[in-house]
Amino acid sequence: MGTISAVIITQNEESNIKRCLDSIAWVDEIIVVDSQSTDNTPKIAAEFGAKVYDIEWCGFGPAKGFAVERATCDWILSIDADEELTEELAAEIKGVAESSDSLHGYEIPRMTNFLGKWIKHSRWYPDYVLRLFRRESGRFTDSLIHEKVIVEGDVGRLKNQLLHYSYPDIDTYFVKFEKYTSLKARELYKDGKRFNIGGFVVKPLAAFCRHYITGLGFMDGFEGFLIALFSAFGVVTRCVKLRSLEKADRQ
Repeated sequence: MGTISAVIITQNEESNIKRCLDSIAWVDEIIVVDSQSTDNTPKIAAEFGAKVYDIEWCGFGPAKGFAVERATCDWILSIDADEELTEELAAEIKGVAESSDSLHGYEIPRMTNFLGKWIKHSRWYPDYVLRLFRRESGRFTDSLIHEKVIVEGDVGRLKNQLLHYSYPDIDTYFVKFEKYTSLKARELYKDGKRFNIGGFVVKPLAAFCRHYITGLGFMDGFEGFLIALFSAFGVVTRCVKLRSLEKADRQ
């Protein structure tokens, strides 16, 4: 039977971390990499028997890579503090670890709760994320945001859902919005991308249509409209922040 290390990165996740840890309490090892939380996140994690490491914030990819480097089990289960395994998904993951015929990695369908509603469309579901992989076969990219797992070998998909409680209220949404748009602008600038007036005009409209029309966001009601609207605004904000980085660099 293969062993499983769950890895989590945290920063002030006191309101979420217990629910997450409850759902993975059965794994063989829990690694929590905390970026200088000022709440009780590290204390709660330690109470669950997690190995807790405190580091300065270095971006999503590097932080998760740091966690994987400290894991010792056969399999890595990467989970965010605002996520929760269903009982069915936990059983499916156990089955993968126990099987000698398992692949090298697995994507998991994730369902997100947005302002109290589970989103079934809007290009948010099924949101397949690669979260389970053999420790010797996978690694995280160094991206500051939207990090990915690179797996050497075949990758399959699990059937049961990972629950994502990312946006319980509008205030939480915009706190994350500010953080993610800033990180994305920095990453774009680092990759040599520059502000373009054509993209500034066209891309927000394309983002709205992608989520609301082709992504069937209208079937998610008012919340679906907000997702499309905020996605468009996110593109606008990233462009403005990218332009600000350019101006600052020229001065």
